[in-house]
Amino acid sequence: MKLKDTITLMLSDNYKDRLKGEYYQIANRHEGLGKMLKLYKANELPFKPVCSYKLLYEQYVIMGDYMNILEERACIENIELKEVE
Repeated sequence: MKLKDTITLMLSDNYKDRLKGEYYQIANRHEGLGKMLKLYKANELPFKPVCSYKLLYEQYVIMGDYMNILEERACIENIELKEVE
């Protein structure tokens, strides 16, 4: 799911839809940052990062933790999250 595909969910009056949108957004960003970190470590980025690998990796870990919290909340509140493509 691309970020643009989450707009309707994020604008919904239904909190369950907003949680789904939030989850799909963070999952998308987490995946993108993971790909960037692999390229960073291999010194194959098409640009020179300003932030250190360590800082970006910390962000990646925290994003993963946040995803886990949203997944747990979704489970408790019976909100079905589909696989993020």
